[in-house]
Amino acid sequence: MDRIIKSMEDKYLLPSLELVEDVFTKWNGPEEGKTVRHLVEEIRAKKYYIPELELIMVNENDEIMGYAMFSRFHIEGRYEDKLLILTPVAVKTELQRQHISKELLEYGFEKAKALGFKAILVEGDPRNYNPRGFQSSYKFGIIAGPNIRLPHADCLMVKELEQGALAEMRGFVDYSFYESLHGR
Repeated sequence: MDRIIKSMEDKYLLPSLELVEDVFTKWNGPEEGKTVRHLVEEIRAKKYYIPELELIMVNENDEIMGYAMFSRFHIEGRYEDKLLILTPVAVKTELQRQHISKELLEYGFEKAKALGFKAILVEGDPRNYNPRGFQSSYKFGIIAGPNIRLPHADCLMVKELEQGALAEMRGFVDYSFYESLHGR
């Protein structure tokens, strides 16, 4: 099966939302599916959106297999020209465990680095992200703010795209500028 990774195109805007909603609904229920879909729509509408870093993987029939979105992020109003957040990542349920997300992320890391970004923040299961080079963010002085509820502090992670980039980044992570995430 051929796998092609590309940046978002208009014809994939709706199918990618449907994929994200479906994957997160199956994983954690309809409310989570709708929340993550709204988050993608919200990021697309804001200044932090980078179309070149909204990635999809399609098969030879041009069907979406996987999705990953990297967008600008700031910590306490700083670093938005250097820092990205990776959210969400979704792979069609029946295609999971076939390295689709790995390929999307590695492609995204290279593309982000080429665009001049220095680091990436992600919230998720460390078992999924540590193999991709992510480390617990608190070890670098990047800490979940009081309104972020994590199952464990290790679930907020960062990855350097440029060695030493995290030495100058510090602060509390806050999602309050995302309406979709209020009260989470």
